Amino acid sequence: MAIRKIARMGHPVLQGVAKPVPDPTAPEVKALVRDMIETMIDANGAGLAAPQVYEPWRIVVFQAPPERAPEEIGEEEAFDHTAPLTVLINPEIEFLTSDMEKGWEGCLSVPGLRGAVPRVTALRYRGQTLSGNTIERVARGFHARVVQHECDHLDGILYPQRMDDLTELIFETEAKAWAAARRPEPAEETEEEKADA
Repeated sequence: MAIRKIARMGHPVLQGVAKPVPDPTAPEVKALVRDMIETMIDANGAGLAAPQVYEPWRIVVFQAPPERAPEEIGEEEAFDHTAPLTVLINPEIEFLTSDMEKGWEGCLSVPGLRGAVPRVTALRYRGQTLSGNTIERVARGFHARVVQHECDHLDGILYPQRMDDLTELIFETEAKAWAAARRPEPAEETEEEKADA
């Protein structure tokens, strides 16, 4: 196992369409996936796609931990919002809704930046595991977001290309100042409201 160098925005490997993996059970695929997992964990990422480590194959690894699921959902629904460490080879996505939601995303290939990206809120994905078996799951919330983000890498798309408002592309170091500048000022009470208080 090895920690791989991560390709950064602008490198051609991130701009092309990745190739299908002919044999998910091949030893070289297993070695690549081990390296991807180690690299993702070392970089503190939620996911990683093979092109990000200079390998043009349709492979993603990701996780959606329980702490990223909304607190107000029930135990049964929480399953769709979370995912253990998952390896997905030759993935396919089917959107289950047209509902979109903006959420903040970062990317190991776009270091130091965050952007508000609209994504579909529910989807079904299928693909293969390292044993060649088929995996199929429904994903919602952050789980759906991370699957879309990682699968976009397989088609040469980085999250800034999905953004609809580039004023919401910010440096991580400026995030607190950015949010404070957009927070509405509290309205001043009128004399009448003060008298009613």
